[in-house]
Amino acid sequence: MTRIGQVAFLEGFPRGFSEGTAKYGVLLDHLRPGFSQSFLYNQPAAVGAPAGAMGPPPKPVLQVVSRLHPEMRRRHKAAAAAIAGKLWRQDLEEWDRVDKPAAIKAHQAIQAVDVETLTDLELADHVDLCAQHVIDHAYLHHKYTMTACLPVGDFLAGAIAWTGADVGELMGLLRGRSAISRGFASAELDAAAKALTASEFAQDVLAGPAAATDILAALSGHPDVGAEVTAYLDAVRWRSVGYDVGDQAAGELPEVLVESLRSTLAGSWTSAPDDDSALTALRERVPSEHRDDFDDRLAEVRRTYRIRDERGVFSDGWATGLARRAMLETGRRLLTTGKLEAAEHAVELDPSEARALLIGSGGPCAAEVADRFEWRTTTTTSEAPEFLGGTPAPPPPAEWLPAPARRTAVAINTFLGTLFGVPDTPNTATVLTGLSVNAGVYEGPARLVDSSADFGRIKQGDVLVTRMTSPYFNVVLPMLGAIVTDRGGQLCHAAIVAREYGIPGIVGTRDATKTIPDGARVRVDGSTGEVRLLE
Repeated sequence: MTRIGQVAFLEGFPRGFSEGTAKYGVLLDHLRPGFSQSFLYNQPAAVGAPAGAMGPPPKPVLQVVSRLHPEMRRRHKAAAAAIAGKLWRQDLEEWDRVDKPAAIKAHQAIQAVDVETLTDLELADHVDLCAQHVIDHAYLHHKYTMTACLPVGDFLAGAIAWTGADVGELMGLLRGRSAISRGFASAELDAAAKALTASEFAQDVLAGPAAATDILAALSGHPDVGAEVTAYLDAVRWRSVGYDVGDQAAGELPEVLVESLRSTLAGSWTSAPDDDSALTALRERVPSEHRDDFDDRLAEVRRTYRIRDERGVFSDGWATGLARRAMLETGRRLLTTGKLEAAEHAVELDPSEARALLIGSGGPCAAEVADRFEWRTTTTTSEAPEFLGGTPAPPPPAEWLPAPARRTAVAINTFLGTLFGVPDTPNTATVLTGLSVNAGVYEGPARLVDSSADFGRIKQGDVLVTRMTSPYFNVVLPMLGAIVTDRGGQLCHAAIVAREYGIPGIVGTRDATKTIPDGARVRVDGSTGEVRLLE
C-alpha cells in the first residue's frame, strides 16, 4: 500500500473496528495492523489477552478470566443485549439517516473543488485535507463492520445447525438484497440505461467504433441522454476501484464505463425475485420448534445485508479516489518542474513530502519516488510471507464462554470461517477446483486482472480471473460472464456479486491466476465448483 493508504489503515481501521466490537460485546477487540515492506499484516487482538498473544488460554483459565475481567464481563452483557435488542437495526438507521448522508456531502464538497485552479500552497493544504478524509472514512467503514457481519453469521450458524444446508445454498436466499453490489451508482446507471433505451441516436453512438472518451463526451452532451449519462459519470468518476490511492479511479477507465453502459443497456443484469421454492424447501428442513427463530434471523439479515458493501462504497472507496485526484494533480505539477519522473508517481508521497516538493522545501528525489512506485506495482502478495511471527491459533470454542456470550461468539466464528474457508482440493494443469458460490455454467475468455490497471482490458462476456475482488470492483461487474478467484470463501465479495448478478462464480481455487493464461477459453461450472481450461 502507499503511504497515505498505510496511515489511513493504521489509524482508521482499528478505531472503527474496536468501536463496533465493544458495542456488540465481541471478544475479538480488533485486528492490530502493521506493515512490512509496505505489505499489510493483521494480528487478532482479543479482550483480556496480553499483547502478542497467539491463541486463547486453556479452558479453565479462560472461564475464570471471563468471570473476573471487568471488560470481558461488560462485553458478555453487551453481547446478550445486542442480540435481544437487534442492535443492528439502530446501526442501520444511523447509517441511513446520519453517517451515509454526511459522508456523501463531505465527498461532494471535496469533489467540487477544482484542483487545477489551486495554488501550490492551496494544493498542499488540499492534499492534507484529502489524506485526513481517507482516515476518517476508513474509520467510518469499519465502524459498521460488526453491523455487517454479525447478523449474517447469526443466521448462518442457526440455519446450518437446523437444516444441514451448506453456506452457498443458504446465502442464495439473500440474492437481490444488495443493489449496491452490482455497481457504485446502480440507480444512476439504471437511469442512464433507461434514457439510452429511448434514444436511437444515443444507442448508435454507444455501439459505434469511436474511442471511449469520445463516446462518453458525445453522450454527455446530447439532449436526449446527456443529463442521465453525466449524472452517472459524476457519481463514479472519483470512486476508487481498489483499496488505495495507488489504484485507479473509475473515471480513469473510460473503456470500462462505456462497456458498463453497453452491458446494462443489453440487460445483462436483472433483479431476482425472492425464490419462494428454495426458501420453502429449506424452511421445511428446520425443526418446527426453531422455525420462528429461522424466520426471524433470515428477516434480520435480509434487512441489513446491503450495508456490507455500502459502508465501503460510500466511505473510504470514494474518499480514496478523491485523494488520488489530489495526488495526480500534485504529480502533474511536479513532473513539469522535473521533481518526478511521472505524474502517477506522486501517489507514493505522504502529505508532508507532497507539500515539501510543491513549495520547494525539500522532499525525496525523483529516483527514490520512482523506486517506491516500481516496488509497489511489481511486487505481489505471493512474494510476501503469509505470516510474520508465527501462525495465530483459532478462537476458543463458544461453549467455553458464559452463556450470554455464546450466540455472538458462534455468529462471529461462523462468519469468519465462511469468509475465508475453502476446501483443500487438488488442482491440475487444466482443472481447478474451488467453492461454488453461484450455480450455472459459462464458457468464455479468461481475463486476468492483477490490479485496476487491467480493468480497461475487460470486455462484455469475459470471465474475471483474479486473486480476490473488493467492493470497488463493482464498476466492471456488469460486463462479466463469470468470476473465478484464488482466494475467499462463501462470504467474500466475489461470492456476493456472483449471486447478485446471477452468474457462475467459483472462489478459493488458490491457483487460478497462476494456471489460466490471459485470454484462454475456460468453462466455469457452478454446479461442480470446477474451472476447466479449454484452450
